[in-house]
Amino acid sequence: MSMKNRSVLAIVVAVGTLLAACGGGSPVASSSSNDCGVPVTGKCPTEAQAITGAGATFPAPIYTKWIDQYYGKTGVQINYQAIGSGGGIKAFTEKTADFGASDVPLTDAQLDAVTGGLYMVPTVMGAVVPTYNLTGDPKLKLTGDTLAKIYLGTITKWNDPAITAENSGVTLPGDAITVVHRSDGSGTTGVFTDYLSKVNADWKSKVGSATSVNWPTGVGASGNAGVAGAVKQQPGAIGYVELIYAIQNKLGYGIVKNGAGEYIEASLDSTTKASDGVALPDLGNLKGQQAGISITNSKTKGSWPISTFTFLLLPKDFADKGKGLAVLRYAWWGLHEGQAFTKDLGYAPLPSSVQKAAEDVLKKITSGGTKILTVSG
Repeated sequence: MSMKNRSVLAIVVAVGTLLAACGGGSPVASSSSNDCGVPVTGKCPTEAQAITGAGATFPAPIYTKWIDQYYGKTGVQINYQAIGSGGGIKAFTEKTADFGASDVPLTDAQLDAVTGGLYMVPTVMGAVVPTYNLTGDPKLKLTGDTLAKIYLGTITKWNDPAITAENSGVTLPGDAITVVHRSDGSGTTGVFTDYLSKVNADWKSKVGSATSVNWPTGVGASGNAGVAGAVKQQPGAIGYVELIYAIQNKLGYGIVKNGAGEYIEASLDSTTKASDGVALPDLGNLKGQQAGISITNSKTKGSWPISTFTFLLLPKDFADKGKGLAVLRYAWWGLHEGQAFTKDLGYAPLPSSVQKAAEDVLKKITSGGTKILTVSG
């Protein structure tokens, strides 16, 4: 990754917001009658020139890149506030943002609270990794059961037999483990606790899975950046973050046993394999179907066990057609040209079947009951 991109990402993670007009060079000035459809070819005179989004910090690095590139192509300013999935769901529901972003599906109660309904549109895939601060940055092998017990507070030392048994030849200190978790409503937390609930019965019964849970132990930090920062500052700490945050902070991250019984390292390939054979539910009718979105603890060989899709939250019908057109064109661009930026930023592109499902959703969205997008080709 270039130093320029690292700087852009650091700014967005630090402040949680990006105004696209600050990057990407000068926008395209010319337009034609075909430029308001998709694929996106340039500036569209009938779309809104400024839109807002809010939500997950998990995809903030790649959304930052997309926003910068998209502004250079269309001149549309996108202000995305990376405030966590919980905040994004709230902002979308209260209509204080034109679109939301979340790594986890809404609960039935949250879905009921959205006037007019919504679609969840997958954008990229990513890996949540257990990251730690240990001298020498050893590549530790960890099971889901061990991770659950660390976060339950029943494993408290790095040289606990449950850890040393899986890491023959690695000298581990007898230091206390400082557990770091999210303090805000977080899709990353939703994914991590979904995984722990699948692999440890005590975790499922005592804590469960949600964007916010009652943590049995540990200290809280806001956002993926906050957790990474807290782990980096505290020797002996462990946290959970999206892969790029561990890489950027030069933190070690674990090799975790997957549902097929293999110890796997998070990578583009292992994240992608977690989606093998997935059949997503109706993305506009998710009540009672939320589990169908989860791809944690996949039994596919070679798959990373804490993988996830991340989603845009879009209304089924936009009150403002100009804003709807701007949001949908941006989303379409992200699903296509934007996928080229995934690898360098630690994400995996969508499988073709999921990309097609996302396209179909964008084609359905209306304003005043009339479909918004015109698709060429």
